[in-house]
Amino acid sequence: MLDFHRTRLNPRVPEGEPLWSERDQWLITYGDSLQQEGEAPLATLHDFLASRLDDSLSGVHVLPFFPWSSDDGFSVIHYREVNPVLGDWQDIRRLSEQRDLMADLVINHCSRESLWFADYLAGVQPGRDYFIEMDPDTDVSEVVRPRPSALLTPVHTRRGLRHLWATFSDDQIDLNFANPDVLLEFIGILLYYLEQGAGIIRLDAVAFLWKRQGTSCIHLPETHAVVRLLRAIVDHLAPGSLLITETNVPHAENMSYFGLDRLSQHDLTAIEGSAQADEAHLIYQFTLPPLTLHTLTSGDASALTQWATSLPSLPSGCSYFNFTASHDGIGVRALEGLLPDHERDTLVRLVHDFGGYVSMRANPGRADTPYELNISYFDALKGTRRGQDPWQIERFIASQTLMLSLQGIPGLYIHSLTATPNHQEGVERDGHLRAINRRKWQRDELEALLASPNTATHEVFHALKRRMALRRNEPCFHPDADQNVFDVGPDFFVFERVTHEGRRLLFALNVTDQPRVLPLPES
Repeated sequence: MLDFHRTRLNPRVPEGEPLWSERDQWLITYGDSLQQEGEAPLATLHDFLASRLDDSLSGVHVLPFFPWSSDDGFSVIHYREVNPVLGDWQDIRRLSEQRDLMADLVINHCSRESLWFADYLAGVQPGRDYFIEMDPDTDVSEVVRPRPSALLTPVHTRRGLRHLWATFSDDQIDLNFANPDVLLEFIGILLYYLEQGAGIIRLDAVAFLWKRQGTSCIHLPETHAVVRLLRAIVDHLAPGSLLITETNVPHAENMSYFGLDRLSQHDLTAIEGSAQADEAHLIYQFTLPPLTLHTLTSGDASALTQWATSLPSLPSGCSYFNFTASHDGIGVRALEGLLPDHERDTLVRLVHDFGGYVSMRANPGRADTPYELNISYFDALKGTRRGQDPWQIERFIASQTLMLSLQGIPGLYIHSLTATPNHQEGVERDGHLRAINRRKWQRDELEALLASPNTATHEVFHALKRRMALRRNEPCFHPDADQNVFDVGPDFFVFERVTHEGRRLLFALNVTDQPRVLPLPES
């Protein structure tokens, strides 16, 4: 298999060139977040990026663009096809010719409408052994997962009733990576995506990949071994291509996906120095969205300052993927150990007050707890704990400016760029809470708002474009530039970015809703 793909793949960056720079800025979007009558949505997206954001973005993450049956793309039916509703592989390659393309490898599970699952039901290969059968009386109380639904889903097969492992839903059936054929299948799929123009592969829900009875079934050593294998293959066949792991878990657990063995005890100081990482090139900075929201709605930067101060220096070839909003909700698991439960519960109340919802997760032997806040990030910042106020736009722009300035590579969700409010109609229509942040724009409607100076969409879009232009031309914003955080009290979040050549830039944010004076020492 590797020999077959060897001659079909090219390095993402020339040999000796850096993996990333201050010019790297990403858009996160669905393939049909922008629509225009009579045109494939992927073509509409390409044209919008070329006309509106050509000089602002280095890459685009197009969320699963394959045929799917549920979860807005994350229940894949055909892994090697483009959903014809969106376009075709030519549209995907066209996007990748203009900028880096991130594609999802939905690796933990597949749709029950897939051919593999049809094989399983019929008892024929290859799908016959692609899934995980369990006795329904098996004790699975220790399993950690993000959903309160039943873990084992009943399925009627030609061989009788079976119960299958389904971490996320009864339409998303977990794959059996203890079967080498499943692993080989996904290695082939990953390489196929690279051939089609993807330069960055997102490993979706990878933390849950391996199952072993009697364990939590999250972050198991075998899961890390699979990620290391994929990293080795990518580095060997497509140098410069990147792996990013999607692991919405507490911060120390998330850091382990850089692949430093000494992090097995969550000792963050172990990552300092010359240690070599051998798993993901990038990890999502899942702490940033909820902690930024807490900071700007409480007017207190203490927790943000403490967390940012604790971030270790990363070894060469590793970086954070910073974001505040995405197609999912605002995960709150990343706050564990950083904020007390009563502060998390205050965020929950605020989100309800501002028109949002809260999704829960199951806990072994305990009551369900909040997993994510379902709300447009723009509307989550329409006020503070005291209620709504006139500073929504300013507060939101501050949140994005902060994200753009921190060490790492920034990713802006399309609905952050467009200041999209809560999409309540989507929740009512689709029946799931995440739809509140997944509006589909008609392009002519969006263009009208962008052309109207009195709209939030116009003000936010152009303010963020100005900041993105500044960032792309400032070496201090290189993802590898040093970051020094200063504790100057709860009213401010202050840090410095320093290039390896000694160029310095100071970032200061007043996180309150009142004017404040920041005294700076002469040094």
